[in-house]
This record gives sequence, structure tokens and C-alpha cells, in this order.
Amino acid sequence: MDLVTLIEQADADPARRQPVADAVCAVGPEALRLLTDRLRAGWDGISVDLAGKTLVDADFSGCRLAGATFADTRLHGTTRFDGATFDETVTFQRALFTGDATFAGARFAADAAFGRTRFRGRADFTGARFGGMAWFGRGAETWWDDDEAWDTVEELDPAPWDEPNEADPDWPVAVLVEDYQDWEEGGDGARFTGDVTFRDAAFAGPAWFYNARFGAAATFAGARFAGRFHLDHPTADLTGAHWTGNVEDGESGWPLGWTVPPSGGDVVPDAGVPSFAGPSGLAALSQLGDDRPDLRQRIVTTLCALLRVPVVSDVRDDAPRRETQRVLADRLRHWPGTSVSLSGAVLVDADFSGCEAEYAEFCGAQFHGTTRFAGAAFKRASFSLDGPLGHATFHGAAVFGTAPPEHAVFLGTVS
Repeated sequence: MDLVTLIEQADADPARRQPVADAVCAVGPEALRLLTDRLRAGWDGISVDLAGKTLVDADFSGCRLAGATFADTRLHGTTRFDGATFDETVTFQRALFTGDATFAGARFAADAAFGRTRFRGRADFTGARFGGMAWFGRGAETWWDDDEAWDTVEELDPAPWDEPNEADPDWPVAVLVEDYQDWEEGGDGARFTGDVTFRDAAFAGPAWFYNARFGAAATFAGARFAGRFHLDHPTADLTGAHWTGNVEDGESGWPLGWTVPPSGGDVVPDAGVPSFAGPSGLAALSQLGDDRPDLRQRIVTTLCALLRVPVVSDVRDDAPRRETQRVLADRLRHWPGTSVSLSGAVLVDADFSGCEAEYAEFCGAQFHGTTRFAGAAFKRASFSLDGPLGHATFHGAAVFGTAPPEHAVFLGTVS
């Protein structure tokens, strides 16, 4: 029996709708339009599982779904979820959008997971509503050791990590629940190469962008945050945003240059922090940290965030990146007690010789040119997440003056 006939029968018999939806998802994208037409026309309570599929110009705009799984899905062309409604958990873990993706006005009633999702085009979440956790952090699944999902973990097939200037860090796809103690662990978060907007979006639960990477404009203007929020990206626009002051899930973290009352209120520019665009701004940041030790960690975090910006052109021609590296390394030689978060950063001819830090994270980092660590004194340092997974790659010569770190990949000489 063909799918058209099955769908027509399901129109008359709601009990058949979920099995038919499963059949359509199994067949592939060529039959998807038959299903999405029904999801707009009143087929309620239907979930879709398109994990690992390849979709072209997928259009779920206006669809109402129960749950949805797009983990490891490759979405080419323009993908539309405008006005879509998800009544249960939806996951886009490690999905790849090669073109523009629009979620304007989408409604997520439960958790929405976009861990390590890659958006190569523009991403539009204008007016989206997140009823549960909005997760744009690490991309690994977390399972208990007796979870049956481990039986098929090898079937998970993320899209190749073919990003410019980056070798594949082999980020993990799944870990034991107890492997991570904090939300901050686990390497790279979501990656936005093009412009992304969350203008006027509403987050009823935590909004987690830890280690998310932004390559262009990032707009959160007018957004409403009712739970824990974390964002380091220093050029994000939070004009008119508001936070309720909820700390039930932990403290929130705001980009340097923005401030909000501890009890909640409007997010406003911090008059005590100078603009740090361009070399003069970097010098001003450096001076600010010299004058105000209480801001040094936030300034280091900001410099790290600038170095984690994806690079789509030849990294060797990136003079601002080199200057940011220089300022960071120089301050690490004079500001004891700070920690460095360079997970996934792209660095070129980085010189960390003589630098000090409480903790230095280089998981998944990409070192181009000649990299120097001679005389560096890090109380703790990591160049991978767990064994070889999430490893850093040295594309050129590396100078340590001592034993090199385990599990990092060296493509040049090591001394």
C-alpha cells in the first residue's frame, strides 16, 4: 500500500496517524511534505524522528508536533520552522544546517536541545517561546550506564566536522551522566557562523549558551529570561532584554559590557566597561584589568570568547586575532589566579610561554603556525575531554620544553 493511501486512511482513523508518521520518516525526505501538510491540518499528538536523515528545504512552518528528534540531521537549503509548535521535548543535538534556518515564532513547550548544532547560514529565532530549558551548550548525550541507548550508540553518525581551519576534534556523542558534574563541561556548544537573532524571544527556563560560538552578529534585543542564563560572546546585543532574577538553577553569566541588578531587571550597558572593538579597545580592556582586579577573570573570558569566533577565511591573515592572542598572553603573565577557556578556539602562532593560569582548557582547540608553551605554569590544563575525544590539534610546530600533553594531535614537530 502506498503512502498516499496510508495517509488518507489515517485522516479518517486518528489511531493510525503515529504509525503512518513513523513510516513517512523512515521512507525519507521525499515523502515528508505529505506528512507536514497533515501536521498543519489537525493531526495532533504526532512525534517525528528524523535523526541522522538528510533533508533539503525542509518546511515545518506552522506544524504542531508532540516531540521531535533531529539529532545528527543534515538540513540543506533553507529550513523553516516558523510558527511551529512542539508540545514535548525536541532535540537538534549535533544537527547541521548548511543554509538559513528560521524558527521565528516557534513554540517549545518543553526542553529544546541544540547542543553543538551548527548553523552555517543565518539563524532566526525572533519571537520564539521556550517553555523548558533552551540548551545551546555541549552536544553529547548523557545516559546512565544501564541505559539501553548504549546498545546502539555506534549507530549515531554526526555530520563530518568539515569546518574551515579546523580538524575534527572527535567530540563525544554520548557520555555517562556522572562524567559531567556541571553544565559548563563537555566542550563546544552551538556554532553560529552567520547572523543569529533571538530578538523578542522568551525563555521560561534556563537559556544556556556556554561555549557557544558566534561568527557574526548575535542579537538578543528585547529577549526575556526567566531562568539561569549564560552567554560570553562580547559583541552580543542585549538592548532591551530583561531578566527575572531567578537563581534556582545557579548563577547567570552576562557578557562583559552588560549588567543587570542581582534581583533581576533590565539588562543595560555597563558604563564602567569601555568599548573593546579594535586594538585600542583591547588596550583599554587590558588597562581596565590592571586597575580593577575584580574584573580580570571576566576580561580573560572575553578575550577567550573572541578567539573562539569561527574563522571562515585564511586564519593566517587574521591580524585582529593575533593581537587578541598577544593581549591575552601578556595579561596571563601578570594576572595570577585566572582561568582560560579556549575550547574550540582557532589560534595562529600563539605564544603562551611564561603564562600562568589556575586552569587552562584547550579541548578541541586548533593551533596553527608555531605554538609556544615553554615555561607556562598551569595548575591544571586539558587538551582533550576524555582520552582522545575532544582533542586539540597542532597544525604546525609546537614548543613545550617539557613532555607534550597526552591525546592532543600533532601534525608538525614537537619539542
